[in-house]
Amino acid sequence: MNAIPPNHMLEATRLTREGKLTEASALLQRLLRGEAPTDTAPAGPHDPAGPAAGRLPRIIDIDPETGEASGPAPASAAAEPRTGAAGRWPADGLGKTAMPQMPEALRGFLGQISQGSLPQDLGGLMQGSVARAADPLPDGAQFVARSFSSDAGSRGYKLYIPATCRGEAVPLVVMLHGCTQSPDDFAAGTRMNLLAEEHGCIIVYPGQTQAANAQKCWNWFSPEDQQRDRGEPALIAGITRQVMRDHAVDPKRIYVAGLSAGGAAAAIMAQAYPDLYAAVGVHSGLACGAARDVPSAFAAMRQGAAAPQRPGRAGATEGNRRVVPTIVFHADKDGTVHPRNGDQVIAQSGAAGGLRTEVQRGQVPGGHAYSRTIHADAGGRAVLEQWLIHGGGHAWSGGSAAGSYTDPRGPDASREMLRFFLEHSQSTESA
Repeated sequence: MNAIPPNHMLEATRLTREGKLTEASALLQRLLRGEAPTDTAPAGPHDPAGPAAGRLPRIIDIDPETGEASGPAPASAAAEPRTGAAGRWPADGLGKTAMPQMPEALRGFLGQISQGSLPQDLGGLMQGSVARAADPLPDGAQFVARSFSSDAGSRGYKLYIPATCRGEAVPLVVMLHGCTQSPDDFAAGTRMNLLAEEHGCIIVYPGQTQAANAQKCWNWFSPEDQQRDRGEPALIAGITRQVMRDHAVDPKRIYVAGLSAGGAAAAIMAQAYPDLYAAVGVHSGLACGAARDVPSAFAAMRQGAAAPQRPGRAGATEGNRRVVPTIVFHADKDGTVHPRNGDQVIAQSGAAGGLRTEVQRGQVPGGHAYSRTIHADAGGRAVLEQWLIHGGGHAWSGGSAAGSYTDPRGPDASREMLRFFLEHSQSTESA
C-alpha cells in the first residue's frame, strides 16, 4: 500500500466513505498493478470540479430509474459485482449495500477506510487531509459530544450551546443528518450553530451509526422505525428529552428538522410525537409512512409514495393528535428523492384543511429562483410553508461548502426554517 501515491489514496478514501466501493476497489487494484488510473470517477462534493462545474451533489448515488448504485466498469474480474449489469453492484440506496467481490486483503483495507481506521503510516496523512478544520467557537459557546442509551439502543450526538444562553429557557432544534453524513458535517453544512448564536437556541445533532445502517441513513423505511416509543423514533425522542433535562429548554419551543433520510425521519417524529415537537422542517425528504420496506422505498424515492400514512397512525395517541406546523424545502431537479414527496409531506401535515393559500416567487441574486407556497390560518399565520427550488438538486439549500451535500446558491433553508420554527410554539397551537 505504501507504493500508492497519497493523492490516489485520498481519492480511494473519498470513494469508500461515500459508499462507492466498486470504484474504490477498481482504483486500488489498478494502482497496485502499476497501471495509471483512469479519470472516470465523477467529481465529489468536495472536488474542485464538483459544484463549481454545475454538478448536483447527491446523498445517495442511485439511478432514480433503476434504484441501483452506479459506478465505472470494473477494471478486472476481481472487481466484478456479484450480480447485475457490468459497472453496477446491487444496492438498495438506503445504506444496505453488498460489497463487491474482491481480494480479502483489499476488502479489509477498504473496511478500515470506511470505519476511519487506517494503517499507522497512512492514518495521519489521510485524516489530516480529509477532515475539515472546525470553526472556532465564540467565547462562551460549547459544541460537545454526548450519548444517550435506553431499551431502544444507544446513539451519540453533538450538542451546541450558544454563548448567548444565560440560563433562561431557550428553544431547542433537533437536526437529523442525511446518509453518509455526521453531526459535525451536518452542522458545518447547515450553519445552524451560527444561527443559534443569533437567536439564542440550543441545537442537537443525533448521529446515526454504521452498525444501524451501512451508510448512516436513518431507517425511515422500516416499520419498526416509524412508531412512537419504538426503534429510532424512541432514540431521537430520548435524546430530545435528555437535553431538556440537562439544560434550560422551553418545552413549548422544541423543533425537529432533517435532510433526505433525516428529513423523512423528521416527518416521522412530527407524526409520532406531535406533543413534543412544536414544528418540523423536511428538506428533500419523504412523508411519514411513505415506505414499509426497501422496494416501496425505492418506488417512493423515484416517483412519490403510493399512499403515505396519514397523521396520527404513527403512534400518536388520541389526546395529542395536532397538526404540526411544517416547512418543506425540495428542489425540482432532485434526482434522488422525487419532488412529489415534498407535496406529500405538505398534504399529510395539512390534513385538517381550512387554510388559505398564497404563492410567492423569488430569485436569489446569482442563485436559484424559487416558489414559496404559504398555507395560512384564519389569523394569517403560516401553518404550512413549501419552498420549491428551481434548478436545484439533492442538497441543503443555501448551505455552506464547509459541509457535504449543500447548494450555496440558496435560498437559505436554515435561516428560513428557524424563522418559521420561532413563529410557533405548543401554547399557540390547537390540540
